[in-house]
Amino acid sequence: MTPEAMTIAIIAGGALLTLAVVFMLFWGDDRSSAFRRRLDRVSGNFVLSRTSKKESGLSLRRRTADSEIAFIDRLIKSTLPNPDKLRARLGRTGKNISLGEYLMINALLVLVLFLVFSFLLRWGRAPAFFAAVAAGLYIPHMIIGRMGDRRIRKFLSLFPEAIDTICRGLRAGLPVAESIATVGTEMPDPVGIEFRRVSDSVRVGRSLDESLWDVASRLDTPEYRFFIIALAIQRETGGNLAETLGNLADLLRKRRQLRLKIRAMSSEARASAMIIGSLPYIMFLLLYIINREYMTAMFTTTGGKIMLGGGIGWHALGIYVMRQMISFDI
Repeated sequence: MTPEAMTIAIIAGGALLTLAVVFMLFWGDDRSSAFRRRLDRVSGNFVLSRTSKKESGLSLRRRTADSEIAFIDRLIKSTLPNPDKLRARLGRTGKNISLGEYLMINALLVLVLFLVFSFLLRWGRAPAFFAAVAAGLYIPHMIIGRMGDRRIRKFLSLFPEAIDTICRGLRAGLPVAESIATVGTEMPDPVGIEFRRVSDSVRVGRSLDESLWDVASRLDTPEYRFFIIALAIQRETGGNLAETLGNLADLLRKRRQLRLKIRAMSSEARASAMIIGSLPYIMFLLLYIINREYMTAMFTTTGGKIMLGGGIGWHALGIYVMRQMISFDI
C-alpha cells in the first residue's frame, strides 16, 4: 500500500469513528432502558441502576464528575472557564451527554480535520491546525445548538396544553404539585420528562420553586419563566390560580401564532438569503469540476490561500448580517 493510500485509509477510519461516536452520543436511544424505567416507576421501584441513573438524572446523589476518566475530569474543572453554561447547553438537548464526552468529540474531530487539511488538501501545518481547531470546535457547537433549539420548539408547542392540564387538575381540587405530576405522566416528552423531574424533586423534599427554577435554568425559555412567575405571584397575592394559568396558556398560544406569522412573512427574505449564501460555494464547486488546475491554485499558492481565507471571512460576515436582518425576537 502506498503512503498516500495509507493516509487516506487512516483519515477515512478516523472520520467514520468520529461519526459513529457522534451518532451514539447525540442520537442514540436505549429503548430497553427507557422501558425498564417506566416499569420501575409504575411498580414503585425507585432503586435505580448505574445506567438508569445516568440516563434519567433522577438519582438522589448529585453527579459531580464530568468524565469517567479522573484526569479529564480534573482538567475540565481546572481549565474550562465556564463549565456550568456548557453543561446547561448540553442538558438543553435532552441527551445525557457529559462534558467530558463532548470535549472528547471536539478533540477527535479536530484531529481528523487536521489530517484532512494537512495530507489531503496539502495545507501548511499552521493553517491546517487553526482551520481544524475552528471547524472542530464549531461543528459540535452548532449541532448541540440545533438539537437544543429543536427540543425547545417542541416543548413550547406542547406547553400550553400542559398548562391546560394543570388548570383542569386545579379545578378538580388537586393541589399544584399533584397537577404537575399529572402533566408528567400524561404529556409526551420533552414536556413530560421535565415535569416528571419537577415532581420527583418535590417528592425527595425540595420546594416547588427550587424544582421549577432548576428546569428553567436548563430550558432557558421565557415562556416557562412566565409560568413560574405566575405561580409565585399567585402564592403571594392569592386569587384564582386556574384562571391565571388559563390566561397564560392563551397568551402563549397567541405568541406562537405571532411567531409563525412573522416566519411566514419573512420566508421570501430567508429564501433569498439562503440562495445568496450558497451561491459562492456552488460556483466554486462547478469551476473546480470544469477546470481543476485553475481552482487548485486557491489551495496550493500563498496568494490563493489568502484570497480564500479573506473570501470565507467576508462571506461569513455577510451571512451574519443577513441573519440578523431576517431574525425577529418576540
